[in-house]
Amino acid sequence: MSHPLDSTPDRAPSWTRKWLIAAGLYNLIWGAAVVLFPNLLFEATGIETPVYPQIWQCVGMIVGVYGIGYLVAARDSRRHWPIVLVGFLGKIFGPIGFAQGVVTGELPWQFGLTIPTNDLIWWIPFGLMLWDAARAHGMHTSADVPSLDDALDGVESADGRTLREITDEKKTLVVLLRHSGCTFCKEALEDLRSQRDTIEQAGVGIAVVTMSDHQQNEALREKYGLKGAAFFSDPDRAAYRALELRRGSFLQLFGLASWLRGFSATIKGHAPGPLVGDGFQMPGSFVIHQGRVLKAHRHAHAAQRLDHAEFACEVPA
Repeated sequence: MSHPLDSTPDRAPSWTRKWLIAAGLYNLIWGAAVVLFPNLLFEATGIETPVYPQIWQCVGMIVGVYGIGYLVAARDSRRHWPIVLVGFLGKIFGPIGFAQGVVTGELPWQFGLTIPTNDLIWWIPFGLMLWDAARAHGMHTSADVPSLDDALDGVESADGRTLREITDEKKTLVVLLRHSGCTFCKEALEDLRSQRDTIEQAGVGIAVVTMSDHQQNEALREKYGLKGAAFFSDPDRAAYRALELRRGSFLQLFGLASWLRGFSATIKGHAPGPLVGDGFQMPGSFVIHQGRVLKAHRHAHAAQRLDHAEFACEVPA
């Protein structure tokens, strides 16, 4: 008997397609029922019907839209893993929110009758899909690892300056982000903004490396108030590979710490954005000067938060 995750590096196991089609059809049917018959669940459970059923109908519409997303993801769960991840998180946080509502007396327990079919039965298959996607991306590791010299010479900013030119001028804190839509990367950019004066007063420059293009980097620089800091585009991940930043494992990317910290960062204004680059890439921070790595930090998991000021200012001579 084959293992449920057995597959080739380029093709997800067939069961992922079946589960996502089932999830998509379920969401479409459930969402349509709520939109067409908004009072049905309330009347069946004896709960007082809402004063504004349109709000409940909006919930049905959102659930139905998720169904469309699942049907799209069914074509290739590895390629469309962010859709699976968003759905998985919703199925985790939904029951948590319901439990909180019951404890505080704001929701009747009968409202949870749909949780087993809406959420619980999908935990294992969605979790396994994410695990499979993480394993599959790990299969694609390249043996062609560039040298640090090649990476420093090859990675450029929008004005054509290389990473070597920037890091040769002075000690430079080089922050390599996962992808620009990552919640934790947005948080890291905000941290850099708030700690920038401290870092620069210590005589250390700041360089940010992303997998985005120059135009997207410029938008990030403006949004986070990092004018003057050097931003570099590295879609081929040359600097990432040269500095030994690997693709993350399932637990590094989707472990409990990522869920809890992700929820915290999101409610503080760092909501996830579009995926640009390799979503499995791990981040890291380095102090580099004249072709040498003076200090290195490779994140243990995606949610790890580094104090960049402390890290950059305590560099050996």
